[in-house]
Amino acid sequence: MKLTPRIIVTPRPSMTLSVPDGISRVEFFNSPANLKNLAEENGLFRTPEDLLMYRKLVGHSAEFDTSVILDVSRRILDPLGRPVRRDQMKRQQKKVWQQMTQIICDYMLEKYPDPKKHLVLCGEASLDSTWPLNKPGVPSIRMIHNHFMVFSKKELKSAEIANPNDPNLTDSGHNTLFLRQLSDVYRQFLDVLDLQILKPLLSDEGALELTGYPQGLPSWEVIGGADKLKDQYFWHEYEQVLLGFLDFYQTFFTLVATGEESIPDDSTFPSQIQDVLLSNSVFIRVARDLREQVIQDPKFANDIRWRPAYKQILYRDDEGRLIVTISQNSVGNAITELLGIVVNRVEDPEAYAEIEPGLVGRLLEVREKLLDANIGEALSAPCWPDGNYKPRPI
Repeated sequence: MKLTPRIIVTPRPSMTLSVPDGISRVEFFNSPANLKNLAEENGLFRTPEDLLMYRKLVGHSAEFDTSVILDVSRRILDPLGRPVRRDQMKRQQKKVWQQMTQIICDYMLEKYPDPKKHLVLCGEASLDSTWPLNKPGVPSIRMIHNHFMVFSKKELKSAEIANPNDPNLTDSGHNTLFLRQLSDVYRQFLDVLDLQILKPLLSDEGALELTGYPQGLPSWEVIGGADKLKDQYFWHEYEQVLLGFLDFYQTFFTLVATGEESIPDDSTFPSQIQDVLLSNSVFIRVARDLREQVIQDPKFANDIRWRPAYKQILYRDDEGRLIVTISQNSVGNAITELLGIVVNRVEDPEAYAEIEPGLVGRLLEVREKLLDANIGEALSAPCWPDGNYKPRPI
């Protein structure tokens, strides 16, 4: 079978949310009013640390699909002042974030135990607060979120083939930059990480059989599998992967922005930056070539994300191993596209009504696991006013 990205068609209901005249949809989506509506209409669970679990109404998967977002919209009204990366979260927020991730991942792995039948993943994404509010395609809620999904591999196998040159599959061209030109130095730089639970994989070793993705990104196997998600040291190592990525990203784009070879003030691995990155002729040349392109091409310059933006994912591969990988995050592309899955979300209320009872039922099941952990409280919504599914009118 040819390895190629796939297009999944997922139905969604009609959207009843009205955007006031005079502002764009993106501007409204970043408003506290929208976040309030999100919690009231689709909220499932909230913790005292402002972590909100909600149903993805315009989602990716018809099987299992939910997100946890750090919803600080009620405390921080400025969208540009909200945390957008895990390293910006407070210690207690991060602790509960990790606990919720472990509980939801455990549920998915127990519910879908066969790696040949289902793809299980959770993907954490930063939403870059430096991006213009009215930029088309910018993520709609400007706060960090973790997305949990399950896909049927039978459906993936029969899905249409996607265009591998789709900008969203190539990170708007930036994937080519990292993959084709910086892959070796990127991997060498991340070798500094002292990891015991996360074992580095060879290039493409953890790639999915159906899509061949992720392509060439640094990846690590979780030695010990799902049980290690309960181990605090796993989360320490998961954090080290992020911090290493942030150092690489900041060093590279600082060089692009200023033309100066410097070590960022807040770097975690300054010696490795000096010894591996700033002494590497390819790293310096690629940054300077990109700098010249930014100077000459205003459209390209407008696509650069100057501040660190990432997608860090944990997924189960075809052999049943849990794999961690991380990539830069471009405007418009989704967590699923890191694994070669393009989701076409089509408005189809009738089709969505057929899948909604099962989808919501599974979300309510995993919510019970969170309630048992005593870390937050259940939320009511029109489709689950008393903890049970209630169909919406079509």
